[in-house]
Amino acid sequence: MPGMSRFDEMPFARVYPLYVAKVERKGRTRAEVDEVVAWLTGYDQQQLARHLADGTTFRDFFAGADLNPRASLVTGVICGVRIETLDDELTANVRRLDKLVDEVARGRPMAKVLREA
Repeated sequence: MPGMSRFDEMPFARVYPLYVAKVERKGRTRAEVDEVVAWLTGYDQQQLARHLADGTTFRDFFAGADLNPRASLVTGVICGVRIETLDDELTANVRRLDKLVDEVARGRPMAKVLREA
């Protein structure tokens, strides 16, 4: 199907534990992963838990999100691709989330990860 992203049918719950494991290996916490997910998507803890329990696909996860107006400030290269050059909105949003988790894992201060200044 044209316009299909490889993330369209992938459950968010399949990747979330990998995000948590990545940051925990570096001494950071699940709460910090949840904080960046909330910042990007607008989901609170209860909504996030429901998406994880329901096996929501990335497509539906981001379709229901209230994307942060500052999300476009999440730029750079992830998986060898520059985020700001991606045409597919879903892929760009997934890569933004990947980038935020990477920054947490690398020890970047949360204020900078959340593009507060």
